Amino acid sequence: MEPRALESSIHTDLAGKMTYGRYLGLDRLLSAQQPLSSPAHHDEMLFIIQHQTTELWFKLMIHELSAAVEAVRRDQLEPCFKVLARVKQIQGVLALQWGVLTTLTPSEYMEFRGVLGPSSGFQSVQYRMVEFMLGNKDLAMLDMHRHDPEAFARLEQVFLAPGLYDEFLRLLARRGHDIPREVLHRDVTQPYAPHPGVVAAFKHIYQQPKAHWDAYEMAEKLVDVDEQFGIWRFRHVKVVERIIGYKRGTGGSSGVPFLRKLIEHVFFPELWQVRTEL
Repeated sequence: MEPRALESSIHTDLAGKMTYGRYLGLDRLLSAQQPLSSPAHHDEMLFIIQHQTTELWFKLMIHELSAAVEAVRRDQLEPCFKVLARVKQIQGVLALQWGVLTTLTPSEYMEFRGVLGPSSGFQSVQYRMVEFMLGNKDLAMLDMHRHDPEAFARLEQVFLAPGLYDEFLRLLARRGHDIPREVLHRDVTQPYAPHPGVVAAFKHIYQQPKAHWDAYEMAEKLVDVDEQFGIWRFRHVKVVERIIGYKRGTGGSSGVPFLRKLIEHVFFPELWQVRTEL
């Protein structure tokens, strides 16, 4: 086969110009993988990149969820549909990404696990921001970041603010839906607790989707995100069980039992409960 000739229009003199690597900051990005095992264990690179790419996806999720919250505050639901569809796809990538880590065997992980010290994924500031934005507030998870004033300030801002679901329920109330007053004026720093009055409001919406189309569609988009979160958590548990069994987590948790408690959590309980009522 003849070698492919470069098209004459392709830029080849890139001195002093914007390049792919410069635009993406690849010099910084690709130098951020620093294995600590000595001598460096081959599989530590996989472990680092797995978690670094997860943090990049979390950053995009926060970016998208922030846009969704702002749109709902402006009484605009339609812009949220694409945003939440994107979040769902990000979550799908994160769930699939666990498959790469399953190629790490228990004996390989034990070769470098010690260098992690007390570090653990549940210390992720960005993961906690996503949880807070979706309404799963936990003061203990906020307090554990007091050692890092900048991270604490970012988390506290999200912790004190209404989450996406709170803002959606407030929008529904502004549109005349019967959302209970105690839900609208609840302490948003507390975990969300389901209310039968909210189930009734969603039942009304689901029974008349054409009359409340954007609210109906928003509800389904939120269910998508909630469902994907559960799938991601399940894959996390199984990968941890596969690699370390029932050892304690590096951060001090019970490991698999600790993670299993999270699988059944839902962010938007009435959107699941209403299905039984219909």
